[in-house]
Amino acid sequence: MPRGTLLRKRVYERRRISTKYGRWRSLFLKNLHLLLLRPLLFCCRRRRETAGVGRRVLEEMLSLVLPRPGALFGVGGGSPRKGARPCCASLREMEKPPAERLRGPAPEMPGIREAKRVVLVRHGQSTWNEEGRIQGSSDHSVLTPKGESQAETSRQMLLSDSFDACFTSPLIRSRRTAEVIWGARKEEMITDADLREIDLYSFQGLLKHEGKEKFGSAFRQWQKDAANFSIDGHYPVRELWDRARGCWNRILAHDGKSVLVVAHNAVNQALVATALGLGTEYFRILLQSNCGVSVLDFIPKFDGGRPDISLNRLNQTPNSPIAAGSSGGRKTSKRIVLVCQGVTQSSSEVSLANIGYEPMNMLGVIQSQKTAELLLDLNVNTILCSPRIAAVDTATAISEVQEAADCLGADCMPRNVEVKKMLDLEVEPIFQQTRKKLEETTVSQSGWLHGFDDRVLEELWNKSKKAWQTLVQELSNDESKADGNLVVVGHPAIHKALLSHCLKLTMDWIPYFHLDSGSISVIDFPDGPAGRGVVRCTNYTAHLGRWSIPITRSTSDDEEF
Repeated sequence: MPRGTLLRKRVYERRRISTKYGRWRSLFLKNLHLLLLRPLLFCCRRRRETAGVGRRVLEEMLSLVLPRPGALFGVGGGSPRKGARPCCASLREMEKPPAERLRGPAPEMPGIREAKRVVLVRHGQSTWNEEGRIQGSSDHSVLTPKGESQAETSRQMLLSDSFDACFTSPLIRSRRTAEVIWGARKEEMITDADLREIDLYSFQGLLKHEGKEKFGSAFRQWQKDAANFSIDGHYPVRELWDRARGCWNRILAHDGKSVLVVAHNAVNQALVATALGLGTEYFRILLQSNCGVSVLDFIPKFDGGRPDISLNRLNQTPNSPIAAGSSGGRKTSKRIVLVCQGVTQSSSEVSLANIGYEPMNMLGVIQSQKTAELLLDLNVNTILCSPRIAAVDTATAISEVQEAADCLGADCMPRNVEVKKMLDLEVEPIFQQTRKKLEETTVSQSGWLHGFDDRVLEELWNKSKKAWQTLVQELSNDESKADGNLVVVGHPAIHKALLSHCLKLTMDWIPYFHLDSGSISVIDFPDGPAGRGVVRCTNYTAHLGRWSIPITRSTSDDEEF
């Protein structure tokens, strides 16, 4: 073989070997994080708290090898460059459905030094609300006499709250509501332009039927797929969510411990959703009625990271939340009412020793009777409850009042209200079996479930998943009836999990809902049981009377309030 040919062959072999080695070296370096960081990732995933310095250091290390920062934690970040292939760790997360990728609220909230409560109020009924005209961020409507009355009722409702500051939208209808509620307080109200209502551009000022006629498919998209709706080159809901995040930075930076925020329907939805780490797909899922009150509690962390957040209540109004009406502008006839059982001696003392084995105390009996009276607005045929004593007694009180209400007139037609005991609603054994000692259990303002480890939450989550599927199926079985109302009675913990299932979240959100004994939460299904649930209210307690203004019954459509 000629010498030149031999030399060229040797060079080719060396290049081939070098290339092969280079590929293996590149593959090794690309997946080095799997070898070095997998134990650390495993530990982080087993812990419920991954914020702080350790997490930030880990994210910085992962950013060197991952195409998308924060992907392993379900956190937002820069998208991968076009054409880039995600590495193995991020690929598994990206292939999951959105609900499965959620691992708790995204860390966009600024840290706080001390606990803070934020009370959100929507303005009272406006002239354009009354006309059915699309308002958006226009400033041409004012409060109607009914809206003025609603604002005054909200003032009485919040009379015992000592606010340190009031943030308000600059629009007339919101600012007037804030003036009524704020009253004669000396502190000046803070006007924030980003608290204005959603910008709807060419839609603003049109009656709804005019919007349908003029914009056709665009208006239908606004009704059916608002998160992706665009008009005049803008995406209104996405812009609103960005504004809401900026508002939280300013609200939480204020020194006040108790802050009142008076704004609008859509922006209040965005504030609640962004606080909980929920995206634009939750628009119109967390209802806000005129002068409805929502409360968020923020508890600081020792490391100064994102505070613990509790949705203390959603859309509390002085009128009945279960009166017939619409949900987010859509008529609804299918509904699940979650009733928290009356208080027992053990629950009032925050003890786990005899949880579930005690009957209600006198306060619990009163709560169950008040709830039974509230539910007279519903025609209830079936009640599902936990087999524990307090839940059964609460369900029995509701059924007896329902049956008695039909026999008040001369033509009495006795009606049997069936009470079914459901084992999947029984969660007390899960807490009794926990290995944590009672004194180690953290009881905080944001929900006592923070004190339990992941094993307990996983058991609760798995059991509540079966319960939720049964409830939806039970509601579907009533399709032959015009009104399908399902009342579910149980411990507050199971209802927190059911709310998370309704919103298609993960178990990490369970502690972020606060529910009191005797409270009710209402879920509407405007598209039927197979459709998405709309949360009308959570932790509603106005009917209990002692701690809230008594309910004012309304014979008109409750969507106006």
